[in-house]
Amino acid sequence: MYLLDTNVWLERLLDRERADEVGRFLQETPAEAWRLTDFSLHSVGVILSRQQRPEAFRQFVTDLFAEGAVDIVRLCPAGLVEVAEAQVQLRLDFDDAYQYIAVETHGLTLVSFDSDFERAEHGRVTPAQALRERDSSSHENDDTAPR
Repeated sequence: MYLLDTNVWLERLLDRERADEVGRFLQETPAEAWRLTDFSLHSVGVILSRQQRPEAFRQFVTDLFAEGAVDIVRLCPAGLVEVAEAQVQLRLDFDDAYQYIAVETHGLTLVSFDSDFERAEHGRVTPAQALRERDSSSHENDDTAPR
């Protein structure tokens, strides 16, 4: 299961430099394997609102939740204490620490473009790296794969 960081969603929604990489990941990975924190959902909403794109946010929510199978990940108040600790220990901003603790708490793989996560124990993968890792592990488990 993958927790997609805010910057991954924004890369696609705002058609930034690596939007195609994100698009490929989203096309080739089942939506049931995606997770999104409540924090990311609200962050995307704020950013699209600032850009006066409420329709893009409505479509984002519809695609992920009404028509898709994406689950929202939340942290309880005790998890927020861990967020504060992660900020200090790993020198992360609040939003990154929130994502990190969500990954740790729920046993997920973080998909992000943010290199700050490389300081964390489990790090992160980019969408392209996640696809490569998935493809290489599926070949290892495939009895017909060349050896």
